[in-house]
Amino acid sequence: MRKFLRPIIVVLLFRVNWRKLFVIGTILTVFRVIFQISTLPNPLTEWVVSPPLDVSSYQHLNHGKNSRELSVTSDNQLKMSRHLPTVVSLQSTATTNRSMRVLERRERLLRRRRHRKHARSVQKIIYPPPPVVPDHLQRFIASLTPNEALAYAKSEIEKAPLLTNDTDLYAPLFRNISIFKRSYELMELLLKVYIYKEGERPIFHEPHLMGIYSSEGWFMKLMEENRYFVTRDPEKAHLFYLPYSARQLQLALYVPNSHNLKPLSVFLRDYVNMLAAKYPFWNRTHGTDHFLVACHDWGPYILKEHEELIRNTIKALCNADISEGIFKAGKDVSLPETAIRNVEKPLRNLGGKRVSQRPILAFFAGNMHGPVRPKLLQYWSDRDEDMRIYGPLPNRVSRIMSYPEHMKSSKYCLCPMGFEVNSPRIVEAIYYECVPVIIADNLALPFDEVLDWSAFSVVVAEKDIPKLKEILSSISLRRYLVMQNNVKKLQKHFHWNSIPTRYDLFHMILHSIWTSRLNQLQISQIS
Repeated sequence: MRKFLRPIIVVLLFRVNWRKLFVIGTILTVFRVIFQISTLPNPLTEWVVSPPLDVSSYQHLNHGKNSRELSVTSDNQLKMSRHLPTVVSLQSTATTNRSMRVLERRERLLRRRRHRKHARSVQKIIYPPPPVVPDHLQRFIASLTPNEALAYAKSEIEKAPLLTNDTDLYAPLFRNISIFKRSYELMELLLKVYIYKEGERPIFHEPHLMGIYSSEGWFMKLMEENRYFVTRDPEKAHLFYLPYSARQLQLALYVPNSHNLKPLSVFLRDYVNMLAAKYPFWNRTHGTDHFLVACHDWGPYILKEHEELIRNTIKALCNADISEGIFKAGKDVSLPETAIRNVEKPLRNLGGKRVSQRPILAFFAGNMHGPVRPKLLQYWSDRDEDMRIYGPLPNRVSRIMSYPEHMKSSKYCLCPMGFEVNSPRIVEAIYYECVPVIIADNLALPFDEVLDWSAFSVVVAEKDIPKLKEILSSISLRRYLVMQNNVKKLQKHFHWNSIPTRYDLFHMILHSIWTSRLNQLQISQIS
């Protein structure tokens, strides 16, 4: 091995001219570089100064079977194709940035569309499932007539077990949470409502969903969409719904400034007479198992032309005035008046500020109609910094703080009656977590049969308006904190949900109607 290596080493060290070899290598390298540059698709200077690559999906070059293409899909993602080559265009920085911004905007729009589509698909399946009922109980219930089922429910409610802890209900809000819970469960288990198909739009079957009369429209909408409580077989029904809108009736038939409600009353009278002639259900009970829902102020007054309609029917009315002899406490239902401003988002702008951020003791702003509001303004307008009492909210004030912000910044929100006893401010105060102060002597409070209004509101007699600050100031901070916390817990019972949830406003109204129907049962029907 050494004999072979020795001559090779001698040749490399002493016989090779390394200087000439280096020069030749350098010349060959330079020629190679020049040749490579001459074959580039673009000038060398463009490669040096150009910005990041912009991938184009609009130009193709065919270079054999293994060539590929980068294209932009509808989801703004790069997709590799095995049929066409990658094409790289070197553009200016401004062009590239504009392209990237366009892609980002498209991606945001696509995400929003996917989110809306997902939300709609979720809404279709979130309706609360029916209660699980054992087979033997289902068979027993199926064997009962409607009156027997009501009698069974009433006897079961009277034997309601004591409820000590419930995650869905807050006990301090209720007169008797055990009774309410059992009654609600039996409503879910038993209640069936038949909706008359008769009646043409817009007076019938066309809910009015905006403004201060929207409660009747939202109930109609959710009742007619419901597939759990509604039955198509009137023989199985415990209740019959008259699906008209008092607001739509007023818009369709009332002659402005005529002060004549008789055409509206005659229209309803003729409608009920038509139902009584066509079906046996009205005459069977003289209307006691029928109900209507009306939030317009004229709701009680347009019933006067039909004696059984005004005397026997269960009336869910916003104008729940016990002094006029039309609304009967214990039989009729006080309907909460809600002012809906956005149909797509009825619960928009909910919530309020912390107690420490509510410097105003009491707040009211509104039109000066009816006997109570002028009296309120007379005693408290511009009299006390703690009492922010206005007519319509002045521009100088609203520029600094809006109406909702006033409610969210106040400890107590005054809810005086107007021409009629009802006011949307009661529900507004609950939405803004402000303790409502109700000033309407003859108002039957909503859900009073189950809710303890003293736990989350203050009721002030109209004659005590001069002592209003004294009454509110006498409430201790501890007591106020309890009431304000109760208002927060109460909110869900006054929510309109596009898809109804348990214990929300739709179900609370329906439960009040259910309770009224149970109260009509005679002792003989129970035994």
